[in-house]
Amino acid sequence: MTTTTMNPPALPAQIPEQRTLRGIMWNQFKRHRMAMLGSFVLILLVLGSVFGPLISPYDATGEELGFRERIQLARKAPTWAHPMGTDTLGRDMLTRLLYGGRISLAIGIAATALGITIGTVVGAMSGYYGGRVDDILMRITDLFISLPRLFMLIIMSLLLRTLDVPILQANGNVGGIVFILGILSWTGVARLVRGQFLSLKQKEFVEASRALGISNMRIVFRHILPNTATPIIVAATLLVATTIIAESGLSFLGFGVQPPTPTWGNMLNAAQDEMRKGNWWMAFFPGLMIFLTVISINYIGDGLRDALDPRKLK
Repeated sequence: MTTTTMNPPALPAQIPEQRTLRGIMWNQFKRHRMAMLGSFVLILLVLGSVFGPLISPYDATGEELGFRERIQLARKAPTWAHPMGTDTLGRDMLTRLLYGGRISLAIGIAATALGITIGTVVGAMSGYYGGRVDDILMRITDLFISLPRLFMLIIMSLLLRTLDVPILQANGNVGGIVFILGILSWTGVARLVRGQFLSLKQKEFVEASRALGISNMRIVFRHILPNTATPIIVAATLLVATTIIAESGLSFLGFGVQPPTPTWGNMLNAAQDEMRKGNWWMAFFPGLMIFLTVISINYIGDGLRDALDPRKLK
């Protein structure tokens, strides 16, 4: 009697996992631990700045305080009721820091958007057209680079105060500071974009677009510019940190956002004399906020640079 052996059914071949470009970039970004930590810290700061003043039992301006309450609460060291102490007018420092974070972060983002826009347009036109257009735009760029930054920030801040332009002088001169920082921060982006365009405009897809009769503006903004997005994104991330420092320094010197609108910079300015009296918390916590924000953004920029680098995408 013969026996037949049954072969086990063949297992289906394992289908390899398909990874999208976005997933690869996210995995690469996650490998950068400090970038992930920076993202977590920055998200906390942003959420605190947006929602913190809404749920705080104190008012950032201290208008609810009477004269006696101001005297009693003035210059109090950190306690459970006031975790970061109070200032010279008895206002809660934590509430003012969170509210000031709205202004400082908004200025950093808005001024960066303005600088990136100007720099991208100038760099794109210069790199694509070349010749006399390139010479003129790059000489203007060199002129802006040669200007002493801090001196120009102070001079332009003083000049804008003399102009009767409501949008620039609203909320303690916030609009004016955004305008000043934006038009003084585009030069690095312009040179970066110009270099990318000089390289990409010689590629085959650009030559094919020209052969099809596509207009120059469409080639610039629909075909070449998307291929320069990676360095622009990284530059924008790092420029936010630089702009926040510039705003804080300008406000610290008294030429930035004017009280009673709080920012981290003018809170440091108000704490100068208090440091000599031993009221350390008035300067320590605004400085800590600036430090945490800037270092978090810098680490995020490093992580994005690695994640968007095609040589590291695996």
